[in-house]
Amino acid sequence: MEKIIQDILSYFLSTDNVAIVLRPVTLAAIALMAVLAYLFCHSVLSVIVKAVIQRTKSDWDDDILNDNFLKAFSQLAPALVVAYLLPGTFDEESHTYVWLTKLTSFYIVWAFVNLVNRLLQNIYDAFDKRPKYKIHTLRGVFQILKLLFVCIGVIVGISILFDRSPISVLTAFGASAAVLMLVFKDTILGLVAGVQLTANDMLKKGDWIVVPKSGANGEVIDVSLTTVKVRNWDNSVTTVPPYSLVSESFQNFKPMQESGGRRVMRPIYIDINTIGFCSQQQIAYLLEKGWIEESDTKEAAHTVNIELLRRYLERYLAASRHVRTDMIYMVRQQEPTTHGLPLELYFFINNTAWKQFEHIQSEIFNHVYAVVKEFGLSMFQSPAGTDIKAIK
Repeated sequence: MEKIIQDILSYFLSTDNVAIVLRPVTLAAIALMAVLAYLFCHSVLSVIVKAVIQRTKSDWDDDILNDNFLKAFSQLAPALVVAYLLPGTFDEESHTYVWLTKLTSFYIVWAFVNLVNRLLQNIYDAFDKRPKYKIHTLRGVFQILKLLFVCIGVIVGISILFDRSPISVLTAFGASAAVLMLVFKDTILGLVAGVQLTANDMLKKGDWIVVPKSGANGEVIDVSLTTVKVRNWDNSVTTVPPYSLVSESFQNFKPMQESGGRRVMRPIYIDINTIGFCSQQQIAYLLEKGWIEESDTKEAAHTVNIELLRRYLERYLAASRHVRTDMIYMVRQQEPTTHGLPLELYFFINNTAWKQFEHIQSEIFNHVYAVVKEFGLSMFQSPAGTDIKAIK
């Protein structure tokens, strides 16, 4: 190429002037050809690839072979043009040729790593925009792959610039492994934790988790190599290191949501002083109201009002359209406390959405609170100021 440029310049300049401007003009011509190669490659690729994409039925190729990927691919063209033209332009023994060759090779490595990372990013974006694959924790996996290619690129680039083999560069990094471990501690821990979270299916984007130590209670909106972002129910965002989720415990409500039943486990406290045997009049009243069945009165003389209440509440739960009867449900007594006798209702509501769940739970317990007095019982309540005043 230098010979062609020299012949052209000789028509316009003297021999001495040609010798002065030949090298700068040659470098400018190579740079211009590199730019033209990039523009030509990018424009031709865009036309050809878009024409092929339009003929396919799948939309995966639209997401992967987008303009950013074609731009990254076209960035290889200038380096290939320069690498091809340099040997015929400079003396291979000259320092200029050696450094230009190194810089060109380094640029090729950078362009290739950038191309691979762009491809990985496009593949991840294609997975992330599809609900079928969005549930999987893929971001950490793709970040690991991108980090791996960047590390390989750094090692190869250093070996090119300093004329060392990649093995010797890798050995030098190994000698400073302690420093690297200290600098990249969070990244390494996040890498290991991300693999564990993914392999054990412990966490996905969109899960509702509670991490008591970090104060996180909400939906997972992002899972990366070094952080897990949780949007709390008050719309604040808490970031949690992935390794803390592996080394410590956290609660994931996603299986509950998928099961279709959300648990309620709440006691009501009965005043022990109101517990006693039922009279015939009470039994007749409860039968008339439909609160008890005939089978509950076979031993009327030994029937305790709290037992009748317990049986009624179990039948009430079984008859409710909001309670999952295919899951365990029961009403049980617990150990008496200073606040009375706990009568715990344990059941599952068939609606796991938070607002609907709370409304249904309120409706059920509103009925429970109202029906307690029908059995001659009263709920325990600590004395208020008005109660103490009434005693005086």
